[in-house]
Amino acid sequence: MAQGVSRTHINGSGLVRALGGLTAADVPASKQSFADRLGQWLGFADALTLYSALNAGTPGDAVPSSGAPSQDGEALRQAMVHLRDALTESIANDGVFRPGPARIELPTPDPLVPVESAADFAPYHRYYLAHQRDMAVRVGPLRAMVRAALQGRSGALGRLAALDAVMDQALAARERELLATVPALLGRRFEQCYNAHRATLAETPTADDAARWMQPGGWLAEFCREMQSVLLAEVDLRLQPVAGLIAALDEAVANEVTSKQ
Repeated sequence: MAQGVSRTHINGSGLVRALGGLTAADVPASKQSFADRLGQWLGFADALTLYSALNAGTPGDAVPSSGAPSQDGEALRQAMVHLRDALTESIANDGVFRPGPARIELPTPDPLVPVESAADFAPYHRYYLAHQRDMAVRVGPLRAMVRAALQGRSGALGRLAALDAVMDQALAARERELLATVPALLGRRFEQCYNAHRATLAETPTADDAARWMQPGGWLAEFCREMQSVLLAEVDLRLQPVAGLIAALDEAVANEVTSKQ
């Protein structure tokens, strides 16, 4: 039963659903449990470090809480919300569909260049990679800050923070490898959309046609919106570990309050 629960959770992520909506292919669920796949991703040194983190201390070695844990949790939650809003705004405010200064500007067809250049995925690939770098640079420090807050609360939360640090480091390369496949999938989607559009044309597209691709209902405008939906789903995916750590802190605070009543 545990195996089924783990698989459902992974396949049910927003990013997987967003990518699944871009293809008609039916991707079968993995027959491996999450634990089996995790074992394949961890090296021997990582496994030893993980074992140490899981077995550090005993359940009764709680460290007295200091400060105001409820305020700590609220401050961390607000920091996470602020970061999610900032990343979401950066994706939404692309300088095209929402005109204005954009941190990372969405590419658009240039009527002065050949139409073949307007049908090139490379600029959109760079756009996606730029947002991925932005996420990585900004989510990492917040995750480390949340871990630091947990380490001072109790023995159990300290072990959770240590476990998250191990997992963060051990799976970083695997995460980069998997997320690097997302732009490639979008590249295939780009080609699919362009080919479907060309199949409806009676003649070769012109520069004027390329300019209309970004108009409402245009194939390129629709692709860009799909790409932004995938980016938003990736933001949520990257913030999941942070949200989980904050939820653990909230639960610990609630238990402290209940025990004092």
